[in-house]
Amino acid sequence: MSDSASIMPEHPPVTDWVNDFDHTDPTWTENPFPIWEKLRAASAVVHTERFLGCYMPTTYQAVKEIAYDTEHFSSRRVIVRDVRPEITARAPPITSDPPEHKPAKQILLPPFTPDAMKKLEPRVRAICNELIDEFIADGKCDAAARYTKHVPVRAIAHMLGIPEKDGDLFIKWIHGILELGIKDDNALMEAVREMTGYFAGHLEQRKSNPTDDLISTLMKAKDRDGNPLADEHVLGSLRLLLIAGIDTTWSAIGSSLWHLAKTPADRERLVKEPELMPLAVEELLRAYSPVTMAREVMKETTISGCPVKPGNMVLLSFPAANRDPAMFPDADKVVIDRKENRHAAFGLGIHRCVGSNLARMEMTVAIEEWLKRIPDFRLDPAGKVTWSEGTVRGPRQLPLLFGKAN
Repeated sequence: MSDSASIMPEHPPVTDWVNDFDHTDPTWTENPFPIWEKLRAASAVVHTERFLGCYMPTTYQAVKEIAYDTEHFSSRRVIVRDVRPEITARAPPITSDPPEHKPAKQILLPPFTPDAMKKLEPRVRAICNELIDEFIADGKCDAAARYTKHVPVRAIAHMLGIPEKDGDLFIKWIHGILELGIKDDNALMEAVREMTGYFAGHLEQRKSNPTDDLISTLMKAKDRDGNPLADEHVLGSLRLLLIAGIDTTWSAIGSSLWHLAKTPADRERLVKEPELMPLAVEELLRAYSPVTMAREVMKETTISGCPVKPGNMVLLSFPAANRDPAMFPDADKVVIDRKENRHAAFGLGIHRCVGSNLARMEMTVAIEEWLKRIPDFRLDPAGKVTWSEGTVRGPRQLPLLFGKAN
C-alpha cells in the first residue's frame, strides 16, 4: 500500500478545456476526439496550469515542429505527471537527447528490422491461435483480458529470452508506471524497482551463460567509444522495451478489434479482401494512435506562432495530430483503404519508434488470425468497454460476442 504522502491530490473535473485541459480527466479517457477538435479550433498550442504547467500542440504541424526541435525541447521526461522528481532511472534512447541519443538508438535497431520480424512472425501467429483456442468455444470473451494484452507480452518475452509465463508480472509493472504512476509516485517507483531487479537477475545469469536473445544482444553491444554498455544502460533499455513494446501494441490491437466489432462493413471487407490489410493497419494506427509522449521546454521559443516558455512540460499528442483535417481529409472517418496516410502514430523526428516493424507485424497478425477464426463478432451489450487513462490509450475491457447478431 502506498503511503498517502506520495499520492497526488485528486484532479477537479475540467470545465474549460481550452485553458485548463487534463489528459487524465475521465471525459478525455472516454472520448478525446471532440476535445481535440475544440482545442485545435481555439489555438495551435494550448496551455494548462495543471501538471505544474503544460502545453499541448493541437495540430499536426505544431506537433511536428516540437518533435523535430531537440534544442528547445528535451526528452529527459517522457510522461506528463503531477510531480517532476529528480531523474534517477533513465530508459535510453527514449529519454536521451543528442548527442547521447543516436548511439543508444542504433544499438536497438538491428533486432527490429523487417527481416528479424519475418523470423518472429510464425511464433506470433502461434501465440494468437493458442490464445484463441482458450476462449473460442465460449462464444464470447473480454478480448482485452484474454487476447490483445497477451500477444505483445508473449512476443517480447520470446524476443528477450525470458519465460512467456512471466507476462502477468510485466502487465502489473506497466500498469504501475503508465497509469497509477501519473498520480502515485510510490506505485511508479515500486514498479521500476521490481522490473529492474527482475532484469538484473537475467543479466547475471547471462554473464556466466550467454544466450542468443535480445538481452544478450544488448549485453554484447558497445557504446560510441567501443566500451561495453554499463549494466545500468542495458537495464534502462530493457525497461523501455518492455514498457514501450507492450502497452502500446496491446492498445492498438484492442482499438482495432473495437472498431471492427462496431463496424461490420469494414470487418466484412477485410475478410473478403485480405490484401487490404496493410492499408487498414495504417489507417487504424492513424485513427486510434495509442501513444502520447512528452517533452520538457528547456528554452523559450515559438511554435506555430505561439510563445512557449521553459519550466513547462509539453503533452505531445501524436493521436491529436493524426486527427488534424489540415493533414488528413475526413480525419475523423476511418477509411480502411486510405492511400495517402503519413500518420505520426510512431512519432516524428529522432525519437520515431524503434519497434514500429514489430508493432505493425503484431497488429497485422493478431487481426488476421482473429478474423480467420472469428470473422463475425460484435460488442457485448451486457458488458462495458473501458479505456486506459494517461500516456497510452486503448481498451482495457473489451467484451465481445462471437457470431452474427440474431
